[in-house]
Amino acid sequence: MDDDDPNLKHPSDKQDNSGVSRRDFLKISGISVAVPLVAGPQAVMAAGQQVPVYGPGKVPMEFTINGKVHKASLEPRVTLLDALRDQFELTGAKRVCDRAECGSCTVLVENKPVYACSVLAIEAQHKAITTVESLMQAGKLHPLQQAFVENDASQCGFCTPGFVVACKSLLDKHPHPTPEDIRRGLSGNLCRCGTYAGIRQAMAQLSQKGA
Repeated sequence: MDDDDPNLKHPSDKQDNSGVSRRDFLKISGISVAVPLVAGPQAVMAAGQQVPVYGPGKVPMEFTINGKVHKASLEPRVTLLDALRDQFELTGAKRVCDRAECGSCTVLVENKPVYACSVLAIEAQHKAITTVESLMQAGKLHPLQQAFVENDASQCGFCTPGFVVACKSLLDKHPHPTPEDIRRGLSGNLCRCGTYAGIRQAMAQLSQKGA
C-alpha cells in the first residue's frame, strides 16, 4: 500500500469525534516530546487546526477541591490521585490497584464518581472535585460515615473512603435506594475483606432515616 496515495486511506487515519486522526495524534505526541520545558501550552498544527501541547515540564494548574481553590505546578502526566495525595495532602482516596478496577480512589468530579487514579489532574481543572475529607464537619462524622461505624462496614479500611464517596453519590441520586440500586450503584467498588453486608445495612439505615 502506498501511504502517499491520496486515494488510499490508512487505518490509522480514521477520524474520531475530536477531528484529529490517530496518525496526527502520534505526530502531536512526537512533537510534544521535543517541546522544551515551558510554563504554559504551545500549539502545533494538526488536521488543519491548532492543538495545545502541554509540558513535558510542570505547568500551572488550578483546581476546585471541596469548595476551595488550590493551585499547583504539575507535570501533565500527573494523575488526579497523585495530585490530591502528594500535592494537597488529601490522602482519603487510596492507591490500591492503581488501574481503575477497585474503586478505593473514588472521588466526585462534577458530582459524578470517578476513579482518581485514571483521571489526569490537568483534565480535572475548573471542575468541582469532592473528596471524602469534605464529609466530616467540625470534628463530627457525616451520617453516612457514622452508619458505616455502627454497622461494622469496614475492616482494613483501604476501600472504605471510596465506598463512602460512592455511597454518598448514590444517596444523592436515590435517597431511598432499592437493593438493586445499591448493587448497581456500588458495582464499581470492591472490598477485599468482604464487608458488603455491613455496607448494605448502612445504606438501608440511612434510607430509613431519609439521610
